[in-house]
Amino acid sequence: MSFKTKEHDFGDIIENQKVETTYEFVNTGKVDLLINDCKAACGCTVPEWPKEAIPVGGTGEISAKFNTEGKSGNQIKVITLTANTYPSETKVS
Repeated sequence: MSFKTKEHDFGDIIENQKVETTYEFVNTGKVDLLINDCKAACGCTVPEWPKEAIPVGGTGEISAKFNTEGKSGNQIKVITLTANTYPSETKVS
């Protein structure tokens, strides 16, 4: 699994704003890619991921919605993907 980028910077945003980004990836493995789980470090970030198998050479994306309500200052949110990859966990932020 290879990502176009594993990090996203929203820049300056105002509190109570909801923002979203996507992380594009390619299945660079030798078998269909199965993403079993995708978890954020806190409830203010909600990830969505493809539930179906991604064929070898196929593409997909992870979307992440961040709600800034009650958040101020610099924020770094990490999303952990669990898949049939080696290593089994991949992190994006």
